[in-house]
Amino acid sequence: MVAADRISIGMTVGTQPPLGRIGLATRLARVAGFDVAWTIDHFQGFFPQAIWDEEFSFLAGPGSSPHAYFDYQALMGHLATRVGKMQVAVGVTEPIRRHPVLLAQTAMTIAHLSKRAPILGIGAGEAENITPYGLDFSRPVSQLAEALEIIRLCFASQGPFDYAGEFYRLSGALMDLRPPAGRTPELWIAAHGPRMLRLAGRFGDGWYPTLPYTPNEYAAALATVREAAAGAGRDPMAIVPGWQAVAVFGKTEDAARRLLESPPMRLSALLAPDYVWRRHGAAHPLGDGFRGFIDIIPQQLDRPALEAAMAAVPVDLVAETALWGTPDAIYSEVRGLVDAGLRHLVIQPISAMVSKRDALFSMRSVIRMQRRLKRDGV
Repeated sequence: MVAADRISIGMTVGTQPPLGRIGLATRLARVAGFDVAWTIDHFQGFFPQAIWDEEFSFLAGPGSSPHAYFDYQALMGHLATRVGKMQVAVGVTEPIRRHPVLLAQTAMTIAHLSKRAPILGIGAGEAENITPYGLDFSRPVSQLAEALEIIRLCFASQGPFDYAGEFYRLSGALMDLRPPAGRTPELWIAAHGPRMLRLAGRFGDGWYPTLPYTPNEYAAALATVREAAAGAGRDPMAIVPGWQAVAVFGKTEDAARRLLESPPMRLSALLAPDYVWRRHGAAHPLGDGFRGFIDIIPQQLDRPALEAAMAAVPVDLVAETALWGTPDAIYSEVRGLVDAGLRHLVIQPISAMVSKRDALFSMRSVIRMQRRLKRDGV
């Protein structure tokens, strides 16, 4: 397990073609000393094809698609023998597209391929990966709660076991595959709302949120996770508090603020829930009750609607949805979260989508930051 007494750093190495780019990112993470190589699990991405062109991002070459994703399970198996002493992880999957027994079996299989326990990151899911494929997304948190119980049964049981729930019914089920000693997969839960935070405390080895937090907000959410763990008879301090943070790196504060007005950042702000918009006195362009990335289905949005919505994004709202500024300024913000309890950080440098120059500066900044955090003994 990632050490709980110091911060560890993960890197998202990618789940989209070409495979060579993923391999390059993995080698870079390994050489640079990152602790975890993260994949993601999507059928499609958050960036709509309707605006996927070179005006939006230099990455959008002619004929390319933002929705081409490898299967995370096969990719994790491929990476497991290439990550060295890093952990390999998915951040995150859900139990609607894949049965929880299958998720447990995959994680335990990868434990045999890798040198360290893999991380099975799991959440309640997102509409884009579920609704277009004819699957039910009406009660995802209730379904996740049952799935977490089943996954824990798979990790711990030997011989037949039963489970009688509303979403899953198992009778004499078997999952006798055991991981190697010391490599039982870790279960990390993406949680934000109160009910999900309590599930993270009851079942998680790690907590892996993705929304922006102030230090006070992060500390309060972590307290909910730990209270739930204690109530379930678990060690609350054994749960690793993580965070996947969107970041915008600029050489100067003015340069970073200009990047906040770029198309990728404006679209990213559309993925913020409606309550974030209300804090800025604005109505969400995608409607009241919109829950952000949980609800968006990209192909349902046409270019005129997207351009109008992106133009309506207040720049101060964009600034609230990401870490932004110079590398020193972002480092100071991260230290505030560390003081609030953060112990595993993954930085997603969305500024890397704007230009090749910004991509290079962003990646150098992420690498330097992880080295600085470790050098400072954080």
